[in-house]
Amino acid sequence: MQVVLDQKRVATILGISTRTLERYRVAGIGPRYAKLGGGKLVRYQQSDVEAWIQQSLSHSTSEKHSS
Repeated sequence: MQVVLDQKRVATILGISTRTLERYRVAGIGPRYAKLGGGKLVRYQQSDVEAWIQQSLSHSTSEKHSS
């Protein structure tokens, strides 16, 4: 089974505020997430957070990102 993280833990891992993470969800630019408990609970699979970080890596400042 996948490790599931709450919003606060993901924000801490990414070094951003929970509000910024919420903005990422609205804009569709953050890691994949699931809404559980009738849509009240937002959860992230650790592997999705790690994949999002990996796809954001760059070798130079001139590289463009898809996220």
